[in-house]
Amino acid sequence: MLSRVAENVYWMARYLERAEDTARLLSVNSHLLLDLPRATKLGWSEIIAITGNDELFDEFYPTRDEASVLSFMCGDRRYPGSILSSLAAARENLRTTRDVIPREIWEEVNQLYLSVKEQVGSGITPRRRDAFLGRVIRSCQTVNGLIEGTLSYTPVRSFLIVGRQLERADMTTRIIDVRSANLLPRSAEDLKPFETLQWMSVLKSLTGYQMYRQHVRLRIRGPDVLSFLLQDRLFPRSVACCMDRLAEALQGLPRHELALKEVETCRQDLSKPDVTLLAAEPDQLHAFVDEIQIDFDDLHAAISQTYFAQQELNQSQSQSGS
Repeated sequence: MLSRVAENVYWMARYLERAEDTARLLSVNSHLLLDLPRATKLGWSEIIAITGNDELFDEFYPTRDEASVLSFMCGDRRYPGSILSSLAAARENLRTTRDVIPREIWEEVNQLYLSVKEQVGSGITPRRRDAFLGRVIRSCQTVNGLIEGTLSYTPVRSFLIVGRQLERADMTTRIIDVRSANLLPRSAEDLKPFETLQWMSVLKSLTGYQMYRQHVRLRIRGPDVLSFLLQDRLFPRSVACCMDRLAEALQGLPRHELALKEVETCRQDLSKPDVTLLAAEPDQLHAFVDEIQIDFDDLHAAISQTYFAQQELNQSQSQSGS
């Protein structure tokens, strides 16, 4: 399998998952806006901070109000992580690998991109926000269903799973980070009764509420939710489960030793924290999420070095020869 094809499939899966999970990230705020008292001063600024693109946002938008954040996160082509940018990148990577991907998958991704482009062009207003985000999530899930039912068990599927699971794990930690990023004022004692709603919104944004109630069988508490989303081996969007599925896919590929070593490092780091302490201390939770995301960066680097570096070498040699 050509390294170019492998890399394009890997990134197609990452961008598609990124579009879906960006919609989920925005849904965390949306759910809280609906559930919490109107007197609560709930802002959208933390959403930008979590993406790590403060400077880029501030360059183009004077204020971090709801309309500006939605515009930036949903349809701003100047931001590579926006939903529209992610779908455009997924579509382009898929277009160049259409000979190894079933036609039905291409048609669904192309239709999703065109639909989102049209909706963004007409404006994502607060009234249309939830319907738009829900459509993106459901359509991305449709694509994943087509992949599951039509794509043969070849290295193409392996690279696709690797990309999807790494991006999903990364975005799950970012959604968890919404809770640690001062989404609600830490000093507001009168908001403590609503803490359960915060954790419930995180679960719902990951479609994990029912599975949490089924597996954990306890009322919703911060430590239990964190343990479920970080360490549960059965819930598909937990970080631990993502690492398990990613490792399985890697084992079907040659020269997987370096990448599997990084997966094991991440697994060990996931098992270390005291989730009770993390749930009670937003600063420590934020620091822990940063550490796990560094593990993800190292894992991506190992995957890229092992499977995609040859393409970069060929491109470099071609450029130097010209």
